[in-house]
Amino acid sequence: MLTNMLIYAFIVIMTTAQQTSRINNALYEIHRDISAPHSAKKLARIAAYSEQHFHRVFKAVVGETVNNYIRRTRLEHAANQLMFDDQSSVLEIAEKCGFNSLSSFIKVFSASFNVTPGVWRNSNRAQHPQHYLSEPRLAEGYARTKQQPLGTPDIIYRPPQTAVYVRHKGYGKSIKKAWQVLLSWARTHHIANNTTEQIGLHHSNPAWTPLQECRYVACLTINKPIVRRGVINTLTIPGGDYAVFNLQGQYGDLVPYMDKILTQWLPHSGFILDTTPILAIYQKNHFISQDEKFDLQLCFPVSIV
Repeated sequence: MLTNMLIYAFIVIMTTAQQTSRINNALYEIHRDISAPHSAKKLARIAAYSEQHFHRVFKAVVGETVNNYIRRTRLEHAANQLMFDDQSSVLEIAEKCGFNSLSSFIKVFSASFNVTPGVWRNSNRAQHPQHYLSEPRLAEGYARTKQQPLGTPDIIYRPPQTAVYVRHKGYGKSIKKAWQVLLSWARTHHIANNTTEQIGLHHSNPAWTPLQECRYVACLTINKPIVRRGVINTLTIPGGDYAVFNLQGQYGDLVPYMDKILTQWLPHSGFILDTTPILAIYQKNHFISQDEKFDLQLCFPVSIV
């Protein structure tokens, strides 16, 4: 009886790992080019499911429907672009973020942010809610970093990098779990070495996306894709130009620094923010260091206006 229970538990674990791996393939395709026409049929084929089964598994793994996920991700990107790119029209930004109709974009944006895209763009940045300030440790970090100078970033080109990764929902201390899983796997498979980098991908802007809804990816760079996959999968971190800030601090400081760079440096920099993720390249990772302190490069994907 006990043996049967153990076999059943093993099957459940393996099935869940396989589902996560397949859905990760679909998520990678979505984030590789958020403006592409991501039909459920195409994503189901990438995940190796029938379309009907894909919808069920995606919601079970991600926590929302695939259509809601794509729409919310596009809207987050659009909100960033509207705030920080004043050279492009609302229509151009809508198309860049995957909306083919200006009227439908205005409708869904207004429903999500309670204002039209034009009002959002022209309003005072300080009027927008900073969701992260409801978290005490991040509010403390905001107070600590408020008067800290940002310095002048280096603008560098980073080539694409292959990495193994674990996705995580939420910008909080629970990110530690993702790093524990990833690093445990790396030790078991003898992956980590002196050339390996720990990189966090920040898909969401926490200034107007609730912390629990923000999307984070813990990555460990590798030389070549892994063959066997499950909970751990392979992706390519996008290459391109990045504005690189060297930062030190403690848990609670990083999100306020991110917001500060976006609102104080970016609007006057002559650059616009691209739709690929912000990178945190850790020399010291506060999610796994005992003293909860970090030393990292925060890299913002940028292009010329």
